[in-house]
This record gives sequence, C-alpha cells and structure tokens, in this order.
Amino acid sequence: MTALTKLFYCETLNPRKTCAAARFLNADVKFVRVDLGRGEQKTAEFLALNPNGKVPVLQDGEKTLWEANAIMCRLSDIVGSDFWPHDDRQIDVMRWLSWDANHFTRYGAALWFEKEIKPLFGQVPDRKAVEDAENNLRLYARVLNEHLADRRYVVAEKVSVADFALAAALPYAASSQLPLDEFGHIIQWHDRLNELEAWREPFPVNDR
Repeated sequence: MTALTKLFYCETLNPRKTCAAARFLNADVKFVRVDLGRGEQKTAEFLALNPNGKVPVLQDGEKTLWEANAIMCRLSDIVGSDFWPHDDRQIDVMRWLSWDANHFTRYGAALWFEKEIKPLFGQVPDRKAVEDAENNLRLYARVLNEHLADRRYVVAEKVSVADFALAAALPYAASSQLPLDEFGHIIQWHDRLNELEAWREPFPVNDR
C-alpha cells in the first residue's frame, strides 16, 4: 500500500462495507468522499477510475480496483490479514460471497432502495418490487439463519469478508423495514458485528 492509496466512497451499502473493512484492518488509506448528488461519479476523472460510474473504488498508486468485495479482499491482502483467508476457508468464503450477491443482500438492498432512496427523490416505492424483495429476503434469511445456529460467524470462528458482505444491508434493517425479526440467529450475529467499532462507525468524519 502506497502513500497514494485512496478509497473512494459515499454513504451507501457497498461503500459502507469497504470503509468498515479498511477501518477494521487499520489499512492506511485516504478516504475520498464522492458526492453522488453533484454527479461527481459521472465526471471524466472518476470514470477513468471506474467506467461503471460507481463507488467504491480503491486507487493504489497506478492500480485501481472496483467492486466492494474485491476491494475488501485486496485490503486484507495488503495488510497481511486472514480477513480474506488463503487456506481451506477461502472456497467457503467465495461460496457465501456469491450466494449473498445473488440472494441475501440482493433483496435487502432492493428494500433499502425502495424504502429509503426513492423517497429521498420524491418517488413512491414500487409495491410489487417491495413484496417480491420481502418474500425472497425471508426465503434466503432462513438459509442464513439456520447456518448461523451453531456458529459465531459465517465461516469458521473468525470474522471474514463473508460477514461484512452478508451484513451489508443490516445496519439499515429498521429504517428499510427488513423482515428479519423472526430470524434470531441473524440478529445475534449482527449484534456481534456491532461490537466492532469499525462496523458500527465505518465512515470517516473528515474526508476531504
């Protein structure tokens, strides 16, 4: 990691977990806030970093990396942590990262978007989209809840990128009305993550 390492973020789901990972790992990064309201993610300068026009982005010298899970893994490797493990746990972590993106956080994020983001722009949540997301989130929450019944964390007994990825929408559970109250093991697991200051307070106070 160089003195020029920057983590571009904003206060949304995916950047949140990368900021939390950077803090958890004590990574030496400069946090750079991207103002989505002002369209900073659409500037030529930013699109040169990420042609998708999205945050987060990690810039390490001449190298850039986008996609939140990949950034968390890269930060772990840079500091020499097993937060992204390189032993037998790695395949299991990859399994949960894939499952999460396609199932659990996919629907948690959909509810967050419908119930929190749309109203900010004067839009009404799509009732059908909300119903579909709620039904699917319950379906996949049962899978995760059962998995966590006899585990403190998702893979083995240590926090990994899998935990931060799977929990991405949970800090917004109340405000997004995620239907998770019946899933006690998920709630207890997220309570354990909330014991980590980096997870509770991931965003920098002074970022420019």
